[in-house]
Order: sequence, then structure tokens, then C-alpha cells
Amino acid sequence: MGVSKQMTFTLACAVVLSALVPGLAGYLSARLEAIESAERSLRALETRLHIREARDARPVSYPGPCVRTPAAPGYEDVPTAALGHRRQWVDDVPAWLPGMVTEPPHAGGH
Repeated sequence: MGVSKQMTFTLACAVVLSALVPGLAGYLSARLEAIESAERSLRALETRLHIREARDARPVSYPGPCVRTPAAPGYEDVPTAALGHRRQWVDDVPAWLPGMVTEPPHAGGH
């Protein structure tokens, strides 16, 4: 008694599917587990980052008072003798800057 071609095809499909379905299910299960593991790792890293940010953001108190650094002397505090002669200052300006040069402040009387 011979087996029909349709029955042979049906049996071949059943054999292929019986091998393919568990393999595909195992592959998808492994991928899902890898994704879940990556999510757990990401959540742990985010938690550590938030803890570090919270630790670094807390107010810092120093044992002693803060001391202000005195400001550097302004232009007007420098003696005019240290500035040199006004003519020397103008002579040091490059030739390509003719209209841009003005007298320095507070140097008009020297």
C-alpha cells in the first residue's frame, strides 16, 4: 500500500515544524531573557548614578569662614608713572589700526 504525496508532504511538514518550533521558542526565550537582563543592569546603573548625584549635590559646610580674595587693582588704581608716556602708547599701535585707537581713560592730563 502506497502513501499518497499529500500525506508525505504533511508528515514532512510535521517533522520540520516539530524541530523548528522548539528551536524558535528557545531562541525567543533566550532573547527575552537577554533583554530583561539588560533592563535590570540599566536600572542598577541608573540607581547608582542617582545615588552618586544625590551624594554630590548635598550642601558642603567648611569648618572655617570663607575669606574674600581682595580684588586686583583697577586701571585707575595704577600710578600713571607706571603707564608710561601717552605718546609712547600711541606709537606702539600697529599701522593697520588707525581709527580704532583712542586715549586710555584718565590719561588725558599726562
